[in-house]
Amino acid sequence: MNSLVFLIPLSILFLIGAGFALFWAVDHGQFDDMETPALLPLVDADAVSSDEARDRSSAPDAGGEARSR
Repeated sequence: MNSLVFLIPLSILFLIGAGFALFWAVDHGQFDDMETPALLPLVDADAVSSDEARDRSSAPDAGGEARSR
């Protein structure tokens, strides 16, 4: 019975802390974008870097002419 005197207020403090953490996370935009983080592991970093390299090689140089391969 003595343990309930300690555990009930402790559980109420824990509940208040969890509520504070939830409202802080919502207020600071932690739940704004729920789809993008789940898709990031599927993005192939090599494909992105090869696309960037291809774009750089086909971009006009300082003289305004496209580079020839």
